Amino acid sequence: MQEYAKNQKPRMLLHSCCGPCSSTVILRLKENFDLTVLYYNPNIFPEEEYLHRKKVQLDLIKKINKEYGEDVKVLDAEYDPETYEKFVCGLENEKEGGARCEKCFELRLSKTANLAKENGFDIFATTLTVSPHKNAPLINAIGQKIAEEVGIDYLVSDFKKQDGYKTSIELSKKYNLYRQNYCGCKYSMWFLKRPE
Repeated sequence: MQEYAKNQKPRMLLHSCCGPCSSTVILRLKENFDLTVLYYNPNIFPEEEYLHRKKVQLDLIKKINKEYGEDVKVLDAEYDPETYEKFVCGLENEKEGGARCEKCFELRLSKTANLAKENGFDIFATTLTVSPHKNAPLINAIGQKIAEEVGIDYLVSDFKKQDGYKTSIELSKKYNLYRQNYCGCKYSMWFLKRPE
């Protein structure tokens, strides 16, 4: 972990999978980091769903900034489902939570790390570990490996701990956030039919 300038918050690029999951994470991290949220999720299907989830994310950040007087920023990413499909090619029939999901984590964290490095951020992280349906040790191992390869710090986390997931549900109600009923990709629509 690198040394950060005293009296200055480290600049963090936070990959967000969705508004509901990001809610509790943003509120936990905003005190210690200068936060920019990256909504990069080329796995989401169909495009209308992607755009809806992205709008929920952007609206949430506006509400948090207004309520807390914060300056949480956004780094935009284009919808790029072709990249996702190429990345998981051959893994379409894998079970939910298996090898296809691992590749999806790798794709999104790699993009986050590279954008963080290119844009002068100090550290990157992801909201993915807030979900009880996601394997935090696996996500952290992927994040650490990518961080080493790219040459940037990664925040190891398990945001579901200390009632993180429960808090995200409460914040979703408070901010009237849309909570999707599948992880995101068309394959998860087949295998996972429970709230994220």
